[in-house]
Amino acid sequence: MSTEKIPPPASSSSSSSSTTSSHYEVSKGFNGLDKVLLRDARGSFAEVYLYGAHVTSWKNDQAEELLFLSSKAIFKPPKAIRGGIPICFPQFASFGTLDTHGFARNRFWTIDDNPPPFPTNTSSKAFVDLILKPSEDDIKIWPHSFEFRLRVALGPGGELMLTSRIRNTNTDGKPFSFTFAYHTYFSVSDISEVRVEGLETLDYLDKLQEKKRFTEQGDALTFESEVDRIYLSTPTKIAILDHEKKRTFVLRKDGLPDCVVWNPWDKKAKAMSDFGKTRTINCSF
Repeated sequence: MSTEKIPPPASSSSSSSSTTSSHYEVSKGFNGLDKVLLRDARGSFAEVYLYGAHVTSWKNDQAEELLFLSSKAIFKPPKAIRGGIPICFPQFASFGTLDTHGFARNRFWTIDDNPPPFPTNTSSKAFVDLILKPSEDDIKIWPHSFEFRLRVALGPGGELMLTSRIRNTNTDGKPFSFTFAYHTYFSVSDISEVRVEGLETLDYLDKLQEKKRFTEQGDALTFESEVDRIYLSTPTKIAILDHEKKRTFVLRKDGLPDCVVWNPWDKKAKAMSDFGKTRTINCSF
């Protein structure tokens, strides 16, 4: 993910640091939860809670916050954190028998300082590798063994990059299927001044109409009411244009074919006790 105004962050934290490395710093966040701080030389910044491997802040070198985090977000397990970038695994939404969006966002991840090598080199100097393995309770509700490795990194231009690697560790070699998404909440100004480009002419499932299939007719997606759609077979590049802020988010992805666009609008947002103001657009891959 990147923004063309451009990118992320410099943020100060009043929390005391408990651990540092050449790539990241660990400190205490809300309710004593551990969080990882990433900073690059240009001033970009990201914050990742180990609870849920949840990115809660991404700021550019002008200290502008690029993600929406609800002012009413609850940092108290097992409640999921509202906003930022929740990890949906092994189930997205209600596409399965588990609770909505699976359980990865409700688990404590650990830092992995010795991950297997990445297939491609990265120039990122600010990054952290996290890992999640299932507990006995997880196996009871989803009977598969796995290793989920996530790298969160700041690129040389302040881009925020998330890379997931999921390995089947079933001892019997039995395969399993899953659904997955980065459930990203982008911070925007007036939602009526926002448009999403790159989805034109694509088919989508409208979750507000019992997942009926339609084709996008406009040259860009704009917002006049609640939107909850799953766009199918989307391109590798999608843009979110915020005219009021004069900022464009450029989203690039690989290996994630679909894109979910969601804005709850006022009525549904008010019905969610932890949502707060609705200056957000959710674009999930």
